[in-house]
Amino acid sequence: MENRYGKLASRVYHLDKPVGRSFGDIEFYQDRLKCCSGPILEPAVGNGRVYIPLLEAGFHIEGFDASDDMLDYCRSESETRNLSPTLSCQTFSEFRSTTVFDAIIMPAGSFQLVTQVDAARELLRRFYDHLVPGGRLILDIDNMKGLMETSGTMRRWQHSERELLTLTGSPPEIDYVHQTSLSILRYEHWKDGALVATEIDLFHLRWWGINELTLALKDAGFHNVSVSGDYRTGKPLTNEDLVFSFEAQRPL
Repeated sequence: MENRYGKLASRVYHLDKPVGRSFGDIEFYQDRLKCCSGPILEPAVGNGRVYIPLLEAGFHIEGFDASDDMLDYCRSESETRNLSPTLSCQTFSEFRSTTVFDAIIMPAGSFQLVTQVDAARELLRRFYDHLVPGGRLILDIDNMKGLMETSGTMRRWQHSERELLTLTGSPPEIDYVHQTSLSILRYEHWKDGALVATEIDLFHLRWWGINELTLALKDAGFHNVSVSGDYRTGKPLTNEDLVFSFEAQRPL
């Protein structure tokens, strides 16, 4: 299945990117959201890596994800911190809410999981409709250079003396016409040297040009679109930036 984050994938993600691990994004979003007094939404909330630190900081934030396994980690990690998360299991295409938000955030390139252009544009319009006048959408995309230069990988996590988790990724198949990359990810769980579980996921991403996404945001109704590089607000963009962060506002 594609971009599903099943049981093994979610376990590996949680080991590799535990709650609070920052790539500069947690501090960036805390700073960009500091003026928000109303509700905030994080689609594709995952295990709560970013969500839980924002909840701990006092933000009124809720989230959704298509993976029940990822949400289980988010709920469990919230409970250990005596937090009460507001979470739901929804896909991007199913997303609906009666709440209108001060801000919607998508860290870590989650927007690129939507690989069909029409579906991505529709999602931007739905986000627009779920923002208060003056509300902001803030989302990250990866530099396409990094996506195209990725090679096959083999990684491992020693979960205990007896347990080992491994992830093997194929070199991505690049579709230059549709601006997508597709990798086959094989997750394996080993115990006492024997393979006890395996899981195959198709990891599919779409890359966007800076001007292309800016125009898509404007077409969805947003204005005041700005872009920052590597989580430094206002930093001029360079080819070496790993991440581009877009901020767009619904007009008052």
